[in-house]
Amino acid sequence: MSSKVYFADMRAGVRENLFAKISRLMQQAGIADCLSPGDLVTVKVHFGEKGNHTFVRPIFVRRVVDEVKACGAKPFLTDSSTLYPGERKEAVSALSCAIENGFAFSVVGAPLIMCDGLRGHTAVDVQVDGEILKTVSIGAEIIEADALIAVSHFKCHELTGFGGTLKNLGMGCSSRTGKMQQHSTVAPKVAEKLCNACALCLKSCAHAAITIIEGKAKIDPDACVGCGRCITACLKKAINVQWNESASLVMRKMAEYAKGAVAGKEGKTLYLNFITQVSPACDCYGHADAPIVNDIGICASTDAVALDQACADLVNNARGNQDTALATGHEPGGDKFRGVHPEIDWEVQLEHAEKIGLGSREYELVKL
Repeated sequence: MSSKVYFADMRAGVRENLFAKISRLMQQAGIADCLSPGDLVTVKVHFGEKGNHTFVRPIFVRRVVDEVKACGAKPFLTDSSTLYPGERKEAVSALSCAIENGFAFSVVGAPLIMCDGLRGHTAVDVQVDGEILKTVSIGAEIIEADALIAVSHFKCHELTGFGGTLKNLGMGCSSRTGKMQQHSTVAPKVAEKLCNACALCLKSCAHAAITIIEGKAKIDPDACVGCGRCITACLKKAINVQWNESASLVMRKMAEYAKGAVAGKEGKTLYLNFITQVSPACDCYGHADAPIVNDIGICASTDAVALDQACADLVNNARGNQDTALATGHEPGGDKFRGVHPEIDWEVQLEHAEKIGLGSREYELVKL
């Protein structure tokens, strides 16, 4: 059974600007049916890394917030801490980065709340009974919210081919433990050249998995449970994830995490993808390369799988930009995602998400 995906192109004029289009798009997609007066609504966004500029603009997110308020609901913006050491590794740094990138209350009109707490470990285990995972670790504030609206930047991704709503839900709503579970099956590793034996990692470890031997931190893989606390505790960035999981398995786990993120919110979710500044890599980098296609538009749906499928098709049907990271597939209909990341079978995330009942790859594109 096909799902409806609503599409607004980037054209604007004196009768209707792009902000008004966002409102009309959300209304047609059924936001009024998703929200009730008094609902606490998590608006899941990506706050963007410092130095990056392709994340969805805060002024566009403000219009999403306004539409939530028009339904009598109470929105808050949220994101989760990163697994790797960087500018968003815990709540204080992440929220500071968000405000510097323009997501201040004065701009977006809603408070910012990290969904996974101060250090990325405030989470709820959600039962999904997936093919790979039985439970998933989701940020507590995602679970506590009455409704969820995901606002995602649709772009390429070096591990999943593309990143859209499924990635925003699956990876973006998970705790640090959840991110470790998706990315790695082994304990973090210590770069001995960087380690100064400060012992901060020992204090952060709740499982006695770390010791100092001959002036260097050592992690016992048998005792490590993969919580990732030591990674962000290390000021020297000497402890890092071993990214050993295959791309296809990461995508399948990510789909099961996405299912966990929306569990219990049947009929209370809405998703928007901004197909703008379609960069060749994730917004987690401190830079953004030239877009591989021109801006296409904005899509909305209550079906995350149909939405990502429609956006992937819109990107692939566009003409690719020369002199960018796009190496092949420049012609309309060419595979843009494999043109940037030829080794990634990006359809795996869509196939598995549909298989586990998260949505349908069949869709009807309804143009505004």
